[in-house]
Amino acid sequence: MKRAALFIAALILAPLAASPIAAQDYAEVSLPDPEQESQALALMDSIRCVVCQGQPISGSNADLAGDMRRLVREHIAAGESPEQVRAFLVGKYGDWVSFKPVVRSETLPLWLVPLLALLGGGWLVANRIRVRKA
Repeated sequence: MKRAALFIAALILAPLAASPIAAQDYAEVSLPDPEQESQALALMDSIRCVVCQGQPISGSNADLAGDMRRLVREHIAAGESPEQVRAFLVGKYGDWVSFKPVVRSETLPLWLVPLLALLGGGWLVANRIRVRKA
């Protein structure tokens, strides 16, 4: 009886113990189609690691980045376009995850503030030069 209980426990726990290893390995396995793999790699270079916060998922060692690489490869292998996969990841993790954010009303300040700061700095420099000449 004791052996049967141990055998059943081993059957239940074995897949749970092996699944993180398998998922991590799958994140590093290339797709069989070279064109799909190149699309996946290009997309991975343009998606930000949520943990590392400035590094693309293609170069991050974080576990979450491995999961994101696996998701990218799975979706590309399923026939989705890179933009569909990007939209999926943005929907799941937010706009910040993309190195190429979409211009929308919510993200408009991100695009306008640097431009306004540049124009304001140019105006200040021009005024300073004009005052010095006078």
